[in-house]
Parts: sequence; C-alpha cells; structure tokens
Amino acid sequence: MSAFELVGMLVAIVAVLGFVNYRFIHLPDIIGITAAGSLLAFALAIVGRHVPSVVEWAGALASRIDFPELVFHGFLGVLLFASSLHIDFAQLARQKWPVLVLSTIGVLISTVLVGCGSWWVLGALGETVELKWCLMFGALISPTDPIAVLGVLKKVSAPKALEMDIAGESLFNDGMGVVAYLTLLGIATGAMEPTWTGVAGLLALEVLGAVGVGLVVGYGAFLMLKGVDSHPVEILITIALATGGYALAERLHVSAPLATVVMGLVIGNHGARDAMSDTTRQRLFEFWDLLDELLNLMLFGLLALTLLSLMRAEESWLPVVALVPVVLVARFISVGAPAIVLRPFLQRRTPHAVKVLTWGGLRGGLSVALALSLPDFGQKDLLVLGTYAVVLFSLLVQAPTLGLLLKRLGLGR
Repeated sequence: MSAFELVGMLVAIVAVLGFVNYRFIHLPDIIGITAAGSLLAFALAIVGRHVPSVVEWAGALASRIDFPELVFHGFLGVLLFASSLHIDFAQLARQKWPVLVLSTIGVLISTVLVGCGSWWVLGALGETVELKWCLMFGALISPTDPIAVLGVLKKVSAPKALEMDIAGESLFNDGMGVVAYLTLLGIATGAMEPTWTGVAGLLALEVLGAVGVGLVVGYGAFLMLKGVDSHPVEILITIALATGGYALAERLHVSAPLATVVMGLVIGNHGARDAMSDTTRQRLFEFWDLLDELLNLMLFGLLALTLLSLMRAEESWLPVVALVPVVLVARFISVGAPAIVLRPFLQRRTPHAVKVLTWGGLRGGLSVALALSLPDFGQKDLLVLGTYAVVLFSLLVQAPTLGLLLKRLGLGR
C-alpha cells in the first residue's frame, strides 16, 4: 500500500466514524469520533479471537501510523497556534499566578505522585515496573492536553477566570512536562546525571529559550503582516509561522510547543489589533477555526485507531484500569495543594475551582505520543495501554460531563 493510499484510507475511516457519530451516537464531534474509533478497535479485538486474520490486518494497518511523528511534526504546531490565537492576553495576565503555578509546580507534584502511586498500585497487582519508568509515566500523563481541553471549553460555559486557568495551564504546561520527561528519560537511559544544575539548565533552555524564540519570530511575522494588505498572503504568513516557527524552535533545541503558543499569542493579540484590516482579521480567524476543527477530528480519530496496533496481545486490564484513579487523585492533590498556598495572594477565586480543574484536566494525543516514544522495556505496553485508558476516560467520561459538573456546582448555564 502506497503512502497516498494509506492516507486516503485513514481519512476515509475517520470520515465514516464522524458520520456514524453524527447519525447514531450524537456526541460532540471530537468525543464521538474518539468513542466510535475506540469501539471499532475493541470490536475488532473481539472478532480477532475467532478470526485472527481480521485483527492482524487491522493491527498491521494501524501500526503503519507513526503517531508520535504525526503529532509532533504534523498536527501539534498548527493546532497550538490555532488555539493560542483566541487567548486574550489581558485576561491571561490577570490569571498569571494560577496559570504559572499550575503549569510548573503542579506538573512536578503530579509527576511525582503519579509515578510513586502507579509504582505502588502496579506492584500490589503483581506487575513489577521499575520506579524510573513509573515516574516517566507520571511525566507524560501529568500535563493536560491543550487540544483536548480547548476543544471542550468551547462547548461549556465556565466562568471566565476559571476558563482562563484551565486554558492557560494546558497551553503552557507542555514546557515543564517535556523538561520532566526528557530529564527522566536521560536518567533512565544513563544519558545524564540527575543534578540540580543539569535540570535547571535544561529548564532554562527549553522554557526561557522557547519564550525568546516565540517573541522574536512572532514579532518578525507581525512586521511582515503590517506591510501587507492581502488576506491570502497574510494567511500564508501565519501558516509559515505555525510550521516553520515550530521547526526552527526544534532546531534550536527549545520547547517548540511553547514557542508556537507564544507566536500565536503575539499574532492573535498584537497582530490582529495593529497589523490587519477588519476583512483580513475575519477571514484569517475563520480559516484557522476551520483548520483547527478539521485537524482535531483527524487527530482524535487516528488516536482511537492506533489502539488497533496494541489490541493483538492478551492483556490483563485490571492494572491498566487501576492507573486511572491514580492519575485523578494525583491531579486533585497537585491542583489543591498549590491553591491552598496561593490563597493569601489571590484577591478572589472561583468557588469549587479545585473540583473543576481536577475534572477538567483532560489528556489527549500528546500523552499517547510521548508514551509510544518510550524506549523499549519489559512493561512498556502496560504503560502505553495505561496512558490510553487515562486518555479515553478523560475524553469519554470527564469531557462530556464537565458541563454537567459546572451546572451542578452552580457555575454554568
């Protein structure tokens, strides 16, 4: 099968999943496509017990999807840029302390809690996984997924301050999550020594370097936009920014996701206000809204289909499912503890913020891509399936019920 045929088949499958959801399941598009794809994966796994050739064919097809490559060098830069275009920098600045603490200290607390908690729970269930790999699982599952979170926030009516906490955290915690993941990966593989100076240097390079690159490249694109009054050319400049800027950040060894978010903030605020006509602004935002929706549907459809490549092995599902409450408890503590510390420094907080932030901490394609990128070791499949379990629970249970939780707490309409 050629690359073109593979892409055509995958797009057709995702389109059929979207049709099935619209006609029969009636969930929001992203959630419904994920649900339909997951049901397809499990159905094929059941059929495969009686007709092995079916699941072998499906697994071989799914295994040809290089999901980490597709996420990190295909979807991620474009989707993060599209999402950050809509973030009001003034509102973000008003919520800077909750966003900063949740996206840094909160991620580190969650990484440690998930790592130690999963190590203990899996050991109690008879699965021996070294602590270093459990900590890496904690690092890859702790950052909330901005693509999943922002997609759901469009559908619910959260208070503005709380919405900015959730959106801002999800956009900025990738930097800390990647630093934690790379640090633990280096320690686990013996590539680096676990020293404070080494970690601090990596943090400075990844995060501060990304902010600097994002500001410089974003301002350069702003100057180009200011000198042009043609909406096709201006849209093309923003596409180049989301793709070329992401690639440049990777080449400079800084956090490409964070750099792209900064670029989007520059264009969505400064650029939209001072460098575009009303017509260009409208058409540019309409273009990015449509592209955002289409790529989201593709991403989450492919996310569900990649399950097929793991459904051939006989697995005990109890240890996999047990990781879900571990992650939820760690999320509650990692959100609640900073909230207690921050309370004296905040003028006003939304009631029940910790509950909403806990339940609204969705995971998505980023966590799966990082899990699939783990080095090969004896229990890798267990942690990959555990990552899928957490992601599917967040998308199929937490996301659809977030609006109901807000209404129950008196925070939504």
